[in-house]
Amino acid sequence: MIAVLTADLIDSSLYEEKVLLEVLNTLKQEFKSITAEYNTNEVRLQIYRGDSFQGIIKNPENALEIALQIKTAINRIHFKETVKNKAYSKIADFKIAIGIGAQEIEREAISESNGPAFQYSGRTLDEMKTEHRNTKLKTDSEEINSEFNASLFLLDTITDKWSTASAEVVYYLLKGLKEREVAAAINISQSAVNQRKKAAGWEAISVLLSRYRAVIANNLVNGK
Repeated sequence: MIAVLTADLIDSSLYEEKVLLEVLNTLKQEFKSITAEYNTNEVRLQIYRGDSFQGIIKNPENALEIALQIKTAINRIHFKETVKNKAYSKIADFKIAIGIGAQEIEREAISESNGPAFQYSGRTLDEMKTEHRNTKLKTDSEEINSEFNASLFLLDTITDKWSTASAEVVYYLLKGLKEREVAAAINISQSAVNQRKKAAGWEAISVLLSRYRAVIANNLVNGK
């Protein structure tokens, strides 16, 4: 049982070259950070087609958190001069489909691997291209799909309203930093971090991540 992430950069054909380059560089850096955190035996992430990526996550209970780590790394990108307490509109985002299931074939190129997890992820991303959805889940359990796709629709509604400043705070919170540590990392006050944290809907996101980990671990990974 694994999780597969399949993602496309939204409206990539409309991006300026410098934006695409920054997105690709950010993805590469974040992939290195994530694989170092989880180790390469658990997580593999690869860019393909220049505006898409795929990932294999051996512990699927971590898939949503990893997807959000990548999302926030991209959402926080901006090119304007950094101004203290200044929020900018996001300039880049991904549609990300999470497929959870078996893996039948694993090759060096993730795009050449196969199994239900890959099929669920790829087909779900195709469905999302005609829907106003940025995050969606597919497993062989319709009960799990129904629960989390309702929750992920609400998550999309929250994250669609993020500024780069909100995304940046969530990015560091996902890495386990405390408010004072986030404040030091981005050179703002702790009270400003707290305000951005509330504006980003962090408490609700944190509850969703905990629920996701518990349900996936108990019902799919451990087969309870």
